[in-house]
Amino acid sequence: MLPLNQQVLRTDLAGMPLEWVDYRTAARLYFLGQVAYSCGDPLFLLRGGINAATQTQSRLRIHSIIATVGLHRSLNKLQSDDYVPPLSNRTLFQRDDHMCMYCGQRFSPRLLSRDHVRPSSKGGEDHWNNLVTACIRCNNYKAGRSPEDAGMELLAVPFTPTHAEYVYLMGRNVLADQMEFLRAHFPRYSPLLRRLGREIHP
Repeated sequence: MLPLNQQVLRTDLAGMPLEWVDYRTAARLYFLGQVAYSCGDPLFLLRGGINAATQTQSRLRIHSIIATVGLHRSLNKLQSDDYVPPLSNRTLFQRDDHMCMYCGQRFSPRLLSRDHVRPSSKGGEDHWNNLVTACIRCNNYKAGRSPEDAGMELLAVPFTPTHAEYVYLMGRNVLADQMEFLRAHFPRYSPLLRRLGREIHP
């Protein structure tokens, strides 16, 4: 039995990942007739009232992935080449697998920080391509220097996630079928593909 906070992946009619929704929002989309089809494993079976005429109880089965109809106003923007997803420490740390990009160790979020590869004091921007996850110790040691000036090796090149990658990074407890669905929308060169491949085939 999955917990009620398990997220449902919502897509558009063509299967483009849009966002995560909870079971209440998914049920409302079903009720409004906006769910065109569903796929993935069934997550919840919701029971409603009993029909007075037939004495049958209404039931709604919610699957892990639902495709919805209707206008998604931001869809063209999400698919454009210049799309940049919102940046937060949570998604940055998730992008880098909670690993310090200098010492290579993994830490809990409270022991991680956001590091500007090109220091902000030298014009470095607060942008996905200039930010990496760093443990507090490495960040303090690097201070306002570039990795080269600090004698530190950057273990991975920072990158801006596509929208599908960002949806994955925003997910909590992403299920195997949801992960496979999202993987199919990642670019072939996505660094996340290598990581997810290791997780699925250790």
